[in-house]
Amino acid sequence: MSFHAYILRCSDGSYYTGHTDTLETRIAQHERGEIEGYTHSRRPVKLVWSQDFGSRAEALEAEQQIKGWTRRKKEALIRGDWADLHDAAIPPSERALRLRSGRTELGIETEIPSSVRAERSRSTSPQPTPPPVIVLVRPQLGENIGKAARAMLNFGLTEMRLVSPRDGWPNPAAGPAASGADVVLEQAKVFDTLAEAIADCPNVYATTVRKRGVTKPVETPEEAARAIHAGPGRSAILFGPERSGLETDDVAVARTIITVPINPEFGSLNLAQAVILVAYEWSKGVALAQPSITDLPEPAAQEELDGMIAQLDDMLVAAHFFFPPDRTPVTRRTLRTLLTKPRWSSQEVRTLRGVLSALAGAKRSKEPRSS
Repeated sequence: MSFHAYILRCSDGSYYTGHTDTLETRIAQHERGEIEGYTHSRRPVKLVWSQDFGSRAEALEAEQQIKGWTRRKKEALIRGDWADLHDAAIPPSERALRLRSGRTELGIETEIPSSVRAERSRSTSPQPTPPPVIVLVRPQLGENIGKAARAMLNFGLTEMRLVSPRDGWPNPAAGPAASGADVVLEQAKVFDTLAEAIADCPNVYATTVRKRGVTKPVETPEEAARAIHAGPGRSAILFGPERSGLETDDVAVARTIITVPINPEFGSLNLAQAVILVAYEWSKGVALAQPSITDLPEPAAQEELDGMIAQLDDMLVAAHFFFPPDRTPVTRRTLRTLLTKPRWSSQEVRTLRGVLSALAGAKRSKEPRSS
């Protein structure tokens, strides 16, 4: 079975990146507007790039990384222009250094997903540590399994293992609660015992907020994430039933305990909250990104900004805002400062409110007093 990452060009010129296991069907759904979200209001759409992968995890990795790319890098990938793709990945500081030193060679490696880069040349570098497996031990409600799947996929984790789910599996309540994280639920594996679920994982972590009478190293999610990335070997992270958490025997099989620093007066976390805390810390070590939906426009030229300020100034003069006359230069300076920096002080806010009152006619016209 093949999985695909793909890029669509939308009617407004923006790009949408996704992944699927049925490319033709998914593109047709985008074209017909059957998929709610970004492409629904930006039709027609056109498939401009796709690549097949051996697993869904690889296709998802490619989607997540390409989403964070600039428009230039996406278009270089679409053209297959590897030289431009490398050049676009050079940080501004590195680019300036090269210009000053006269270096022109492309010696920096762009953050092309490993699976995409392999299409061009086979890398001989060491393979990264695999993502951790999330193991739900005796989960009770299908809704909570779905919410945990959603939390996992938010931060790039896709492998879920279930140990003796109370209500069986598959559970129809899990899908709606997952809110689209179907890839996690579809690939979820069920085991009768915890020992079977973690048999291939040399690194096992147990999550708990309570002391269990078992002497184990205790780490925060951040510390555990660093250890997982350092490897080697696959890691499993255990989460207990919603009502009571992991039992002492469950914790005993782990090599390390993960405990979240939490309010001692209220240490209750639901299953999805616990999963998302751990997944988030792990995600800091991988190239996940949340880019703007469309590329941000360039800032206006100074000439445009000056024109706007002059237009506002003319309106304020007509509204008799500047009074008394000897305060006019200071007020104008305050307005210009307000309109040309992002952070507003209390004085700036008060000045702007005076502007709005004048424009709304709430501020009475002030004529100079006659002597």
